[in-house]
Amino acid sequence: MIEILFQFLGEFLIQILGEALIEMGFHAIAEPLRKPPRPWIAAIGYFLIGAMVGGLSLLVISSHLVSGQGLRIANLVFTPVAAGLCMCAAGAWRARRGQALLRIDRFAYGYLFALAFALVRFALAR
Repeated sequence: MIEILFQFLGEFLIQILGEALIEMGFHAIAEPLRKPPRPWIAAIGYFLIGAMVGGLSLLVISSHLVSGQGLRIANLVFTPVAAGLCMCAAGAWRARRGQALLRIDRFAYGYLFALAFALVRFALAR
């Protein structure tokens, strides 16, 4: 049971790390891009970036961290939700501090990023 929890935690941590790095990069380049894209274009963009970062994560950790097909499917369902909630919490923290928010600081965009990340790892990891 503890092993399963550590496997889920590992998958969750690499998704959060990927999102945090992307968020820092977006905050760095957000100033010149004053006009925000339409929400559906931003959603597609976050999904595609999540898929790319998921693919890059395979270069670092090429195997599944969660063993067993049933657990991998559970990971595919629950981990993106948890990652989206973490991004939402990070956005709330930034808002309380008066910092600028990006779309990825909201649940839906953080979820889409993490879902694409998880889908790529689910499909392509060994």
